[in-house]
Amino acid sequence: MQKSAPQFFDEMQLDDSAVRDIYSAYNSWLQNVPHQQLATKRAEAEVLFRRVGITFNVYGEEDGAERLIPFDVIPRLLSAKEWAQLSAGAIQRVRALNMFLHDIYHKQEIIKAGIVPASILANSQYRPEMFGVDVPNQIYAHIAGIDLVRTSESQFYVLEDNLRTPSGVSYMLEDRKMMMRLFPELFRRYSIAPVEHYPQVLLNNLRAVAQSGVQDPTVVLLSPGAYNSAYFEHAFIAQQMGIELVEGQDLFVRNNAVYMRTTQGPQRVDVIYRRIDDDYLDPLVFNANSMLGVPGLLSVYRNGGVTLANAVGTGVADDKATYIYVPAMIKFYLGEEPLLENVPTFELSKQDDLQYVLAHLNELVVKEVQGSGGYGMLVGPAASKKEIEEFRIRILSRPSSYIAQPTLALSTCPTLVEKGIAPRHVDLRPFVLSGKTVTLVPGALCRVALKEGSLVVNSSQGGGTKDTWVLEGELENLTQQVTEIKKTRAKNTTVEEQVC
Repeated sequence: MQKSAPQFFDEMQLDDSAVRDIYSAYNSWLQNVPHQQLATKRAEAEVLFRRVGITFNVYGEEDGAERLIPFDVIPRLLSAKEWAQLSAGAIQRVRALNMFLHDIYHKQEIIKAGIVPASILANSQYRPEMFGVDVPNQIYAHIAGIDLVRTSESQFYVLEDNLRTPSGVSYMLEDRKMMMRLFPELFRRYSIAPVEHYPQVLLNNLRAVAQSGVQDPTVVLLSPGAYNSAYFEHAFIAQQMGIELVEGQDLFVRNNAVYMRTTQGPQRVDVIYRRIDDDYLDPLVFNANSMLGVPGLLSVYRNGGVTLANAVGTGVADDKATYIYVPAMIKFYLGEEPLLENVPTFELSKQDDLQYVLAHLNELVVKEVQGSGGYGMLVGPAASKKEIEEFRIRILSRPSSYIAQPTLALSTCPTLVEKGIAPRHVDLRPFVLSGKTVTLVPGALCRVALKEGSLVVNSSQGGGTKDTWVLEGELENLTQQVTEIKKTRAKNTTVEEQVC
């Protein structure tokens, strides 16, 4: 195996001759599996993913071709102790963010206390239409994706919060299915926490936030349609939850209620898991040209006739300018110290921070406060002089639209590449669900930067995904099982049989 540079924490390797305890059994197995066998497994996964339709589109590309997100067959392993640390911190964070959202749309105590500046109300994602609106259980972010990066054995940082329409959970679920198909022998030997119950937990939480008095709430998933880059996920999650996948044209408003058109006639809808941005939800209030939303939806929502998950206006809490204040929110609302730290962040709206960043652009990562998907950012150490100077001009034209952070030494994880197994940088996105309780299943979307040296893990920028194993108990050494594994593989069903 090629070794990672010493400045990066390697999830598996301790040094040239040792591996971390959590990987010891897996490494024993891996050392006895030929590279070609792993490459064959990866090719099988690609065939299966393409047949199932697990693809995405990259906005702005002229050919509009659908792509597969590359899948790596080497999982990322986390111990039960590590997971307990991460999950407690993520739950704490989402609880505080929900309290913050309720506060800024009601009494705005955190602004009055001087902890968060009043300028946050000028953020484009703050929706004045939501002021004074009471949402069920005071939950705004029913589904949250918290992006984490690791820099040392015990140090995880929150890179950003995703509270609007967080995506990627379908890859967490499908990556697990794929690993179980390709390597069933490993799942017989490892005590790996399951993730397949995620859709049921999500459905239970969505039903729990229906209007008071509704005994058997109807839940639907609202999608922009088949041309959306995440449409596969929309269809997949709806199917897994056993609910209807609808588009705006399938719904209509009548008498302070939302109805779904069906072959048996109109059916009332109680909860809408929406995967449409605020701007396109209701053409009577937001973007008048939107053909994706439902006219009159916001009026019904404000009057308590339907629940939207996530709530309108959650974007103000996952904006990168708001991110800076989350640790203070945790202290203010919960009276607790943050269990997960933020990445140190420069606010370019502050003159001192701006001057420092402009003088150190080649060392920092600069992001648009409302950017996403790896777009609108500068990775200083990897940028050319021309790119840095062009970005400098963009910053100077509107400095308040940017933040900057040090270039983190993201941890690396062993990854299958053309020349063998090599370290590649990874992040982690667990999904926090809020309803009856605030919980998360023991697994996450693990994104990997497949280009050597790259720190950008986004699929739109060439990143891939891995399965994440949260290990519930001690591992059994697998070395003695290698012979049995080779024999078993010869008897495995073909790819075609597996698909059927």
